[in-house]
Amino acid sequence: MKLPRRKFLHLAAGAAALPAVSRIAWAQAYPARPVRVIVPYAPGGPTDLFGRLIAQKLSEHLGKQFYVENIGGANGNIGMGRAAKAAADGYTILIVSPSYTTNPTLYNNVPYDPYKDFEPIAVAVTNPLLVIINPWVQVQTVKDLIALIKANPGKYNYATGGTGSAAHLVGEQLRLSLGLDLVHIPYNSAGLAIGSVVAGHAPIYIGSPAPALPQIEEGKLRALAVTSKTRWKTLPGVPAMAEIGYTDIEGENWQAVLVPAGTPKEVITLLNQEVIKIVMLPDIKERMAVLGFEPVANTPGESAFQIRAEIAKWAKIIRAANIKAE
Repeated sequence: MKLPRRKFLHLAAGAAALPAVSRIAWAQAYPARPVRVIVPYAPGGPTDLFGRLIAQKLSEHLGKQFYVENIGGANGNIGMGRAAKAAADGYTILIVSPSYTTNPTLYNNVPYDPYKDFEPIAVAVTNPLLVIINPWVQVQTVKDLIALIKANPGKYNYATGGTGSAAHLVGEQLRLSLGLDLVHIPYNSAGLAIGSVVAGHAPIYIGSPAPALPQIEEGKLRALAVTSKTRWKTLPGVPAMAEIGYTDIEGENWQAVLVPAGTPKEVITLLNQEVIKIVMLPDIKERMAVLGFEPVANTPGESAFQIRAEIAKWAKIIRAANIKAE
């Protein structure tokens, strides 16, 4: 006697143990109950806002509730560790930022293995980083700024939103590759770092562009370059570092969607398709633009390649600069 699909789902021990035909049927019924979306940071930040937008749209598209659970602490380690222990059944999703790739080197111990514990759904959106100065610094280009720093060793510093952040690592990449005597000043947020540059306490800011846009528009700050591979659409007149000859200076923020390793491939494929649809929706693109994010929505394979490449890339910078998590 053939069991009804829903009853079969409740009796199944797990999708990984099912025959291929039953796995497809299982995936077609997914989700059969609410899905937890872990955001490993406190509410209100960019990862939380992104996670809530994704959860809301997934709920609308798939007909079951996707709800955000904030598990903050230790720069995301606590929440990521919790997600690593979750069942690989499609009912736990993790939203991460670049700290997922840098924490294993920044900390002596992390409660997850970035290579083994998760499978990516997509790197969904990216957020370029800007090199910004207070206009009292009398330079017009990055090359001018580098020449000024070299001519005045120990005099200049740069502010970021925190130790070990993507912005900090890009700053150290710049310092190390060009042999600059440039001091890092970490703040507890990008907003505070920008405030210090506007006030003249620090001459340079490296970080997310969205909090700085009002000051750039008002002339209180000047953007010199974008550290992503290409120019940022919101500030098309600001060159990418690669354009001006600094091809080794490259980094950006991003938001990715992951699931525990072993999650059924059919569910990964479905979620990838849905995430791509969501970040391309006009209203979501508009809301993401406010945060400085642009849609990427790559494949699980492309996401895995990017994440692995960044783990290796930033580990070298962290060790060379002797950066320790606070």
